[in-house]
Amino acid sequence: MTDVQEIANRIVGNVEKVIIGKRSAVQLTVLGLLCQGHILIEDVPGVGKTVLAKAIARSVGCEFKRIQFTPDMLPTDVTGVSVFNQKTREFEFRPGPIHAQIVLADEINRATPKTQSALLEAMEERQVTVDGTTYPLKPPFMVLATQNPIEYEGTFPLPEAQLDRFMLRIRLGYPNKAEEIEILNRQQFVHPVNVIEQVVSVEELMAAQEAIKSIYLDELVKDYIVEIVRQTRLHHDVYLGASSRGALSIYRLSQARAALFSRDYVLPDDVKALAEPALAHRIIVGPAARIKDVEPGTLVNDIIDKVAVPGAQAPAHR
Repeated sequence: MTDVQEIANRIVGNVEKVIIGKRSAVQLTVLGLLCQGHILIEDVPGVGKTVLAKAIARSVGCEFKRIQFTPDMLPTDVTGVSVFNQKTREFEFRPGPIHAQIVLADEINRATPKTQSALLEAMEERQVTVDGTTYPLKPPFMVLATQNPIEYEGTFPLPEAQLDRFMLRIRLGYPNKAEEIEILNRQQFVHPVNVIEQVVSVEELMAAQEAIKSIYLDELVKDYIVEIVRQTRLHHDVYLGASSRGALSIYRLSQARAALFSRDYVLPDDVKALAEPALAHRIIVGPAARIKDVEPGTLVNDIIDKVAVPGAQAPAHR
């Protein structure tokens, strides 16, 4: 797993040239990239959400496109449209911005539900269908979506089906004083994201994505993952718990995290570290708990504290 660790650390180190003091969030983003997942970045304006997406794309040399969502956008503005060519007398397909390797869906909750739904097929099946024709999306396809958690006017909350397609939800938060001074220093003459260089090839990234699938998970660890997800459905403060897609997300992310720490096996600690960012956005808090301002992340951490941690066994071949 040394190669995967090296590739991940190269990307993390490169992104940290522009995202100061947010190593945990950067690592989670890279884990999502290694797992071929999509990420929802939910935070206030100006903390580096767009810069993070650009830095990730530049680090791996992927084609990057940004979709600025607005209420008047149509699904074809995302997927593309067939246009009639007067010369050839035939319809020609003009691909939309979703036809890129890394796509930034900026302020995704400003689009209407009809336009948001245009992303569903792309995110789940990595293809889009326009006028009955299906177009595969070029790997490694990844959607990084942003939304502002405190601004609700003119927004359309993401439905559960859309949220469930995001492997992770992360928050960057404000930098501390020393980090903010460092940000000022680094941007004195030029924005670092404009000079950031590619450090990993697409081929290396795709090889790493395949390599993490072979990392060992003991049956007890799998049981631990499933039990945590099951408890989100049984918790008295939860109206709607996490789906099986949530369990699959933790399963794959824990493999990637093990590789990041140069292990070829998953520990319960990997599962515990990933449960909150992988599950909280999939949970709907019950009405009584919502009145008390109970957050989904708090419920996930409460479940982690209550579910017994297994003692993992070594794989038989070791």
